[in-house]
Amino acid sequence: MSTPTLDRPSNVSEALARGRLGVPSVIFFVLSAAAPLTVVAGVVTTGYGVVGVLGIPLAFLTVAAVLALFSIGYVAMARRMANAGAFYAYVARGLGRPAGVGAAWVALIAYNALQVGLYGTIGAAAEPVLGRLFGVAPAWWVVALVAWATVGVLGLLRIDLNGLVLAALLVAEMVVIVVFDLGQLTHPAGGDVSFAALSPENLVVPGAGAVLVLAILGFVGFESAVVFSEESKDPRRTVRLATYLSIAIIAGIYALSSWSMTVAVGPDRIAAEAGEQSIGLIFNLAEAHLGGTAVTIGQALFLTSVLAAMISFHNTTARYTFALGRERVLPAVFGQTSPRTGSPRAASLAQSALGLVVILLYALNGWDPVVQLFYWVGTAGGFGVLLLIATTSVAVIAFFARNGVNETLWRRAVAPGLAAVALAVIVLLAVVNFADLLGVAPDSPLRWAVPAVYPVAALLGLLWALVLRGSRPDTYARIGLGAESVAVTAPPPAGHLGGPVPSGTAARR
Repeated sequence: MSTPTLDRPSNVSEALARGRLGVPSVIFFVLSAAAPLTVVAGVVTTGYGVVGVLGIPLAFLTVAAVLALFSIGYVAMARRMANAGAFYAYVARGLGRPAGVGAAWVALIAYNALQVGLYGTIGAAAEPVLGRLFGVAPAWWVVALVAWATVGVLGLLRIDLNGLVLAALLVAEMVVIVVFDLGQLTHPAGGDVSFAALSPENLVVPGAGAVLVLAILGFVGFESAVVFSEESKDPRRTVRLATYLSIAIIAGIYALSSWSMTVAVGPDRIAAEAGEQSIGLIFNLAEAHLGGTAVTIGQALFLTSVLAAMISFHNTTARYTFALGRERVLPAVFGQTSPRTGSPRAASLAQSALGLVVILLYALNGWDPVVQLFYWVGTAGGFGVLLLIATTSVAVIAFFARNGVNETLWRRAVAPGLAAVALAVIVLLAVVNFADLLGVAPDSPLRWAVPAVYPVAALLGLLWALVLRGSRPDTYARIGLGAESVAVTAPPPAGHLGGPVPSGTAARR
């Protein structure tokens, strides 16, 4: 029997544009996905107002330490494989192809949820800006459609052009956050700067679990440096530096902003004021300390912060879809790139189509865009990414154990092992506190239905991989290989131990 061989599609149509992103550009993508101003204005005030735990600044620093620990093994594995599929590819290489496809299904749902959820808040973010500057108040879905068209067009352009847009938006956003923080620190409540929010005794209290989960949701996006590894100028150096610098920058800005907020309001009043003023708290403080012009600029940059996050998550989602299409786990059309721009054209268009459907669905049914789209769907997406991070930490350990790669014990086992334990605890806390996270009653069906989506999706992905192994061994052999997949020869039929990647035994994992 002859050995089946894969078709060899053109590398031009199945390769992302290489060498276009340096460390700063990747950091801009990562930080834009984290949406610093959105987190500071929304997540932090929600944490203070809803959960009522004062130690939020310390929670951000604690989560940053856990994610830095996770990144040690994550980056070590990234040095040995550049793949736009990121979590999907890492889980496939570490825990086997079926688990990898299961992770891919989870990633597609999670990142699409994060992206489309942002369409729900863009209207609320635009309302004060458009009202103050132009005296108009368009419906939320009109603003969402304008944002959707902008993101859709940028998704089809060169990746470095997207990076330039994000850079301009992000630098302005970071500057205004720091200016707001300085305004708060120089106007302390009662005349004294309080450090109570940085005290461990104000974090180790009932509700700490929910705060840790909120904190880790604020970091979602830090992991996406790996997604752009194929397009980086030096994948090994770029991914490592971008990942560590992103965690440090995010942790610093979140801890500073959440602490300065308690200084300006007072640690004994922050919960009540945040609960009453919500997102408006940071802008009301800025108006009192810096004047109306600063507020207008801040609100405008809050709007661009949401837009930047949309662009970043759109690019991340499109690359996951592209990676699956290139390896034929999804239809091959999704694995094609534009010969002119190198962007994952079909995958980008598919993500844009999903966004349009969601906007129209919510608009036609009159559903609440902020609570039911932004908050519920976005929180669900963040939880999915948390599951992926926890699973990948285990996959990293398995990858190094299985392949016998020369790496220090700290990087290949100890650090990812400690991270896996810490992340498992956070996942457990997230499940236990899911009703609080969604802001629904404890007996609401959403309390279990939303987190249950991911194990169901993972199981379906795993079953799909097993179907591919039996019916399309050439496709199965491609799983998790990234750009190498176009040169893979499929494994011989059952009973033959030879095969591709690098052996038949490996190919059937």
